Amino acid sequence: MKSKRLRAFDLARMKGLKGLIGVDEAGRGALAGPVVAAAVAAPKEFYDSDWCKRNASRINDSKLLNKEEREDLYGKLRWLERSGRVFIGVGWGSVAEIEDLNILGATQVAMRRAVEEVFEGAGISPHEPDPLFASPEEDPGAQDNLSHWKLFVDGKPMKQLGYPHAAFVKGDSRSLCIAMGSIVAKVARDRTMLTLDCEYPQYDFASSKGYATSNHREAIAKAGPTPVHRSLFLRKILEAKFEDPQVEFGF
Repeated sequence: MKSKRLRAFDLARMKGLKGLIGVDEAGRGALAGPVVAAAVAAPKEFYDSDWCKRNASRINDSKLLNKEEREDLYGKLRWLERSGRVFIGVGWGSVAEIEDLNILGATQVAMRRAVEEVFEGAGISPHEPDPLFASPEEDPGAQDNLSHWKLFVDGKPMKQLGYPHAAFVKGDSRSLCIAMGSIVAKVARDRTMLTLDCEYPQYDFASSKGYATSNHREAIAKAGPTPVHRSLFLRKILEAKFEDPQVEFGF
């Protein structure tokens, strides 16, 4: 799908809403490091802005962009955030949480944290206002709450997300707000892995970003895992190492 159609996809689902919130994650399949989720709230005014009309065609699934494109768009999204045109939240699922909750559970935790950060930044209440507690001059229907927005998530529905949402398989190449979330999540996680590369330089985190590249697998086989590796993900590598040190890992 051409990226210029991502804006049209969102606009077709905007009727009666103040805006959309797109959520995506990065690092779900890695052997090391956290899983990172990002949520981007884009008001209707953003979609109608000249900036969006001019630049929407550049925004796409982060996996379809090169590093320079992602970094450039990340900077522009943060600039839009500073100017109040969009709102961004980033949530983290730690290695400990991945071990405790499994990767799906930790991903949902990270997504919920990202969404709740967006709620706070954008002033969105996740609940309908209670008219019994409204002051006489206050219209509870005028308060900005989640019913005025729609939450889009990449992939399949997340049962433990905690908030109603629509899920779209390959949503990061279909929806503009999800694609923006994918860019933020990817860049935020990549920068974390660069920091970890300084702590563990032999594991090739700078280029592998924690995924199962040949250099990364060889380092694990030689030196063993670090505290930032996911032990459940490494079981196949460690078992193969002890059975046959010369084995070629099938990742």
